[in-house]
Amino acid sequence: MAAANDFSQLWGADLVLGPTGDVALASGSVLGQQRVLRRLLTNPGDYIWHLDYGAGLARFVGQPANALQIQAVVRSQIFRENAVARTPEPVIAVSVDPTGAVFVDIRYVDAESGQTQLLAFSVGG
Repeated sequence: MAAANDFSQLWGADLVLGPTGDVALASGSVLGQQRVLRRLLTNPGDYIWHLDYGAGLARFVGQPANALQIQAVVRSQIFRENAVARTPEPVIAVSVDPTGAVFVDIRYVDAESGQTQLLAFSVGG
């Protein structure tokens, strides 16, 4: 079976051009990271083909959110991506600053390669 490819695009950024001027493709661990990030930042109901897709982490920005609640949402969604190995369990750290910005750090093992992946991002602020 051939490895899956998709456009190389990080959340909130433009498509990336490849070395020959065409659209760059992502595969393997990079594609897995892109998919995890897209799932966590997409609001449920926004993806019209799968209305239950997404964690909607942006909904916590500016709200009296609790880091443990956000961590639980991340944990409930992250295993829906095939790129994330079930064991060892991902390590998820969440903090919310006084302005309401949410900071997320995730360490997980890529199911295909067995390599540890680090994903850090913030929402809001």
